[in-house]
Amino acid sequence: MNDETHLNIDWSTEATAARRDTYYAASQQKFVPFKDPIVFKKGSMQYLWDAEGNKYTDLLGMNVCISVGHSHPRVVSAAMEQAQELTHCTTMFHHPVPAHFAEEFAATMPKGKDDNIEWVVHFTNSGSEAVDLAMAVARTFTGNLDLLALRSGYHGPTSGAQSITGIANFRHPGMSGNVAFVPEPNQYRGIFGKGADPYLDEIDQTIRAATTGRVAGIFVESVQGYGGIIEMPKGYMSGAAERVRAAGGLYIADEVQSGFGRTGDNMWGFEADGVIPDIVVMAKGIGNGFPLGAVVTQKHIAAPMAEKFMFHTYGANPTCCAAGRAVLAVIRDEKLQPNAKNVGNALLARLKDLQDKHKAIGDVRGRGLMLAIEMVKDRKTKEPDPETTAAVFENCRESGLILSKSGQYQSVLRMVPPLCLSMDDVDTVANGLDRAFSALR
Repeated sequence: MNDETHLNIDWSTEATAARRDTYYAASQQKFVPFKDPIVFKKGSMQYLWDAEGNKYTDLLGMNVCISVGHSHPRVVSAAMEQAQELTHCTTMFHHPVPAHFAEEFAATMPKGKDDNIEWVVHFTNSGSEAVDLAMAVARTFTGNLDLLALRSGYHGPTSGAQSITGIANFRHPGMSGNVAFVPEPNQYRGIFGKGADPYLDEIDQTIRAATTGRVAGIFVESVQGYGGIIEMPKGYMSGAAERVRAAGGLYIADEVQSGFGRTGDNMWGFEADGVIPDIVVMAKGIGNGFPLGAVVTQKHIAAPMAEKFMFHTYGANPTCCAAGRAVLAVIRDEKLQPNAKNVGNALLARLKDLQDKHKAIGDVRGRGLMLAIEMVKDRKTKEPDPETTAAVFENCRESGLILSKSGQYQSVLRMVPPLCLSMDDVDTVANGLDRAFSALR
């Protein structure tokens, strides 16, 4: 790199922390995981290195954005090739890369019994924008305003996405209205215990009591991410779709965290219950770190939106879409979906061994490479234990593991690594977690 294009960077942790403290707004300073700052300098596949050269196994995937591996060469190459040709092209004009990507994207969606469902794609800059757009699509198509969402669900920080987020720490003043919440079917600590039926009954009750009786739709994460890796039990997603459609609404699947083969059994999390959504929202892993989101909708549902102008400045950016095309190809060619299933099953078994060994662990759960350890003060009362969770979390850093605290009580360790995590990593992760728990003594 010549002197004219070289940008000086001070990689010291102290200087970086000082600049953040001085120049970042308060709203962007809070969201930090560890007590002491950490500066990452390099990533390769499932591994990270900090500015001091320490190596880590990444179990967070930079908040589930890194789907196929840090700096995956095929993704980087595709993006660089496009950026050198034309970095950005507004959707006011035509460009083949996002058009190809939309076609390839639509091909991953279910076609229905008669193979007659047509899917269309609207690219956005982020998942939050995709959620806001999905809200608008549902309300425009149905003519209804009321939306349903799940408690402990997370859908994003924009005012619209916040309004359907059921976690207080993510909610700020000024959110949009006409949203009613239903209990999440948490099979570990849900208010109705295990099973799907009582939670489905609550959807009917909520529609009758907290809406006009006619709804625009329901937003459901197939596996809740920030909520603490809460998998929807068998029958819930299909049952929710049935009840909401009976009230004039749409079933909207939020696949921002659970999509792209992460759950192992399917490309999309909603496929586990055989439901075909009316709208699907996705982002994060779609671009493997390049900013990109999408709303994928059945064609007839998207049609009324043509009556008014809808525009996202960087939506369908060809550089990001080139990266997205490479992501789909890598997932297919490197068989990352079955890898997520196999490695995830092996790691889940080791997490259960840890549960037998460490009394602080109340529950371990997950599917594919969406896994969680929930900490409790007492296994009988299931009282959340955020203090122990925070201590183990800090110890994980010493063990070379990067993950996150999650759940409504910050009592869950969430693991959503790049899909290239290998069987060779399972021992490293399990042993590192064991050390992190053992260090509590």
